[in-house]
Amino acid sequence: MKTRIIYASIVFVVIVVLSIYYEDLKLVGERERANPIQETERLPGLSLQAKISDKQFTVEKFVTGLDRPTSMTFIGNDLIILEKNSGKVRLVRNGILQQEPILDVEVNSLNERGLLGITTVDSHVYLYFTKAEHDGGPPLGNYIYKYTWDGEQLSDPVLVNKLPSLNSIHNGGVMTSDKNGNVFAVVGDQTLLHLPQEEYRILQNVPHGNVDDTGIILRVGVNNSEIIPALSQEPFDHYYAIGIRNSFGLTIDPVTGNLWDTENGEDDFDEINLVLPKFNSGWVIAMGPATAEQLSKITPSENYTYSNPEFSWEKPVAPTGLIFVTSDKFQKYKNDLLVSDCNLGNIYRFKLNQERTEFVFDDPALADLIVNKITRDGKEMGESMDKILFGTGFGCITDLDFGPDGFLYVASISDGSVYRIIT
Repeated sequence: MKTRIIYASIVFVVIVVLSIYYEDLKLVGERERANPIQETERLPGLSLQAKISDKQFTVEKFVTGLDRPTSMTFIGNDLIILEKNSGKVRLVRNGILQQEPILDVEVNSLNERGLLGITTVDSHVYLYFTKAEHDGGPPLGNYIYKYTWDGEQLSDPVLVNKLPSLNSIHNGGVMTSDKNGNVFAVVGDQTLLHLPQEEYRILQNVPHGNVDDTGIILRVGVNNSEIIPALSQEPFDHYYAIGIRNSFGLTIDPVTGNLWDTENGEDDFDEINLVLPKFNSGWVIAMGPATAEQLSKITPSENYTYSNPEFSWEKPVAPTGLIFVTSDKFQKYKNDLLVSDCNLGNIYRFKLNQERTEFVFDDPALADLIVNKITRDGKEMGESMDKILFGTGFGCITDLDFGPDGFLYVASISDGSVYRIIT
């Protein structure tokens, strides 16, 4: 009798738990139908075992337990990491992730919104984030603030630029700074996928629409009385480049001072670009090398000049962070360019020509500067990238940075970790 009672009790508990679980599933389904997630090409890669093709180097997990880390930067010996969805700015000191954030900002984090970009100039730290009245609230726009770092906290916020967040995708946010203290930030086109050209605006190379601070590389803080560039009498004075579709990577060549970016395409062609002043990247007319017909449609706008990308993937890999090798611990790769991606979890290595304006390859298949699509066993894929592959298995990489110790740090949004590549 007692056994039957215990058995009946267990069955009752199981039924209750399953009922609650079923109701939760129904609620989740209803929420998803009411609020469908916008498709985005920034798909998290699988968490794989990271490894480097050069046996001189090994990989270790430096920090774990992060909430969707995006950008990071070193200031002194400290590593500052951004958490996209929580809006928290985290500090790693002496190899230990500090429990309390050094700053917590209110963000809208839907899809590609959130706490997105960071760069430093001396003791000042610039942050780019999708501001909200409270976490998860409606977006107020993408804001760039300048903070003062005192070694413990970020304080004295100054609003430098207020930018739009017209859509939850293609918000950009990555920033970098040059040796003269100039700061640059990417703003994507903020337009839904697969729209006709009529839906785009002037800064995306169509002859209509408003100048609206989208699809640009911004000169941050050009005029402290013009925090909204589009409202300026000369908005193009604020733009370093136009025609940008979507980007998660900006860096400065420490040798030449030139700016480089990565750009994500739609169904075809991701890019690496040398971004000279007044650069037009060609979107919405072209991604990847432009055809003669496309070139004829990219009309000069405010003297911004189009040029083909320095490298392209015909089958998209979603390139993200990029950085030039400056560390003596990576001597054999000194001054090469490292580029990461999100879809495959790879890090690629690119050698530059003497002028540092183009890439050179040992592999004849890459001489056309494209990883072309091929079909093998009925499956579409890209050409072999073995000759440029430096590392793999990092999940969806969001940023690369060299630390004061000379080692390479790799942020993975899908793994919630920062890896360190050591000798």
